[in-house]
Amino acid sequence: MGRPSIKASRQKEIIDAFYKIAKKEGLENASIAKTAALIDINPSLVIHYFKTKEYLVYGLIEYILDKYLLIFKTPVSLDNDPKKKLLKVIDNIFSHKWNTLFDDSVSYSCYSLVFRDKKVKEKYKVLLDSLRSNLKEIIQDCNKEGVLLVKDPALTADIIFVIVDGAYYYLSLVTNKDEYKKKLNQYKKQALLQLNFL
Repeated sequence: MGRPSIKASRQKEIIDAFYKIAKKEGLENASIAKTAALIDINPSLVIHYFKTKEYLVYGLIEYILDKYLLIFKTPVSLDNDPKKKLLKVIDNIFSHKWNTLFDDSVSYSCYSLVFRDKKVKEKYKVLLDSLRSNLKEIIQDCNKEGVLLVKDPALTADIIFVIVDGAYYYLSLVTNKDEYKKKLNQYKKQALLQLNFL
């Protein structure tokens, strides 16, 4: 297995810096110059890899996907137990862990661009479809093992992520920790109902 390319590692470093600036100052205030300054490189090097701020945003959306896919990372010990693996993923999705993978303000700022930028819209569609596809595959594995009987795994995964999207959008407004926890548990129960676990 070869080493990661210098280009790939440099692009990751730049995107990570761009994310930090966007998290601290807002996406609208993040710039090529600020990104370069944060990691002490010449702005022309950022432009070499990303051309414009728009390309940095495209890279940032792919970075969001990489972060969100970590929710499907489960202990190796669960690989032969699809039901436990699915329950662990649902626990991950409806936990503080999911909400800390990526800053909400940056994510929603990027998402708002889907209404103005066709490429951002396409990238977000890929992002959200990837999450649904991964969950669908785990549900299908449970069906194959006979531990679940979900008639339409793709539709069920889609509905669960509709619950997730709405839940975290609403929960971003909730400041009371007890209320937050209570509502998150309620949403998780609704997801488990979709899977016929309750």
